[in-house]
Amino acid sequence: MNFRKNSIKAWIAFTACITITIFTFGADIPPYNNQLIKLKAKEPTLTSHSFTSKRTTTYYWEAGPSNGPLMIFVHGWPEIGLVWRAQMETFASEGWHCIAPDLRGFGNSSIPKAKEAYAIKEIVEDMAELHAHLGGKAAIWVGHDWGSVIVASIASHYPKISRGVVLISVPYLPKGWALPNLIPSIDRTLYPAEKYPDGQWDYWRFYLTHFDQAVNDMDADVRATLASIYTKGIPFSVGKLSPSAVVTANGGRYGAAHRAPATEPDYTLWPQPDFDTLVAAFSKTGFSPCSSYYMNDDANIAYANLAVNKGKLNQPVLFINDEYEPFSNINLSKIGEPMRSACSNLTVIDQPSGHWLPLERKLELIETIRLWVKLNELK
Repeated sequence: MNFRKNSIKAWIAFTACITITIFTFGADIPPYNNQLIKLKAKEPTLTSHSFTSKRTTTYYWEAGPSNGPLMIFVHGWPEIGLVWRAQMETFASEGWHCIAPDLRGFGNSSIPKAKEAYAIKEIVEDMAELHAHLGGKAAIWVGHDWGSVIVASIASHYPKISRGVVLISVPYLPKGWALPNLIPSIDRTLYPAEKYPDGQWDYWRFYLTHFDQAVNDMDADVRATLASIYTKGIPFSVGKLSPSAVVTANGGRYGAAHRAPATEPDYTLWPQPDFDTLVAAFSKTGFSPCSSYYMNDDANIAYANLAVNKGKLNQPVLFINDEYEPFSNINLSKIGEPMRSACSNLTVIDQPSGHWLPLERKLELIETIRLWVKLNELK
């Protein structure tokens, strides 16, 4: 596809200036100096609530004026709504009505036992019900990891309630975020099929073949598991073999130990009180409910095929790519191509970050969303 390129200079926040490259169907925004990024004013307090429908109970965090434009933040695995604290506090201080639910299977929301209860269709329906409870105004939906899958599915199945979509780390796959749809995008130079048939997605295969062991190994020491998972990105890991490609060969995420190694939490990612809340949440639920998201490939593919407009998204879409991410980094494979084809108004930015970008690049994420909102006149 040929893109007509224009260059626009946009001043960000108070003093920062970056160059944005706009294409007819999208844009690439280069990263900028962290020293120039500032948070505004005094952050408002997050309050917690729960909403119960005939189907489920959804626990959520809220900040900002209830009559402000609605921005809903959707977390991924293994997160809870508090992962968005920095973004919610800042946007709420700027007049946005900010909401961050705990998805089903996480935190204080419903914890169904059946694995099929964690199919994407069920989660989307949960979010649609929560959205109606909040007043039904079209929202900007922001997602990370599995949260990106959810908000993209909301946009493709309920376009009227989504006026803009922010996807972080995980790109939109119109045919469904499922292992069979990820295999064709694997870089076979790095992951030869005869040795790494599932490439960097081998950890997903391990859930399918050894679900109980995968869960039990993580449950053995919840705090150590979470501390070992939440680490910053490593620049020199880009283009190298991902540990996720050898989970099966190693006999599990933690190998013969069957438990996470003793690891000190990085409190520059999760502030200590929030990390303690995270640990308490997973100590209550365990890792089985949240890991069941990986167990519904067939249902998720079938649901994707029911999307409005054949899965094409006409809302403004912002994709933020974490450059040190070994799984779904769109610079390392063709995994981003379906998204580029399906989104008529797509903006793409690279950030020097690992997978936990909302924690590792809190302020950069705020500024990126803020600028994208302004460019698309969403506020």
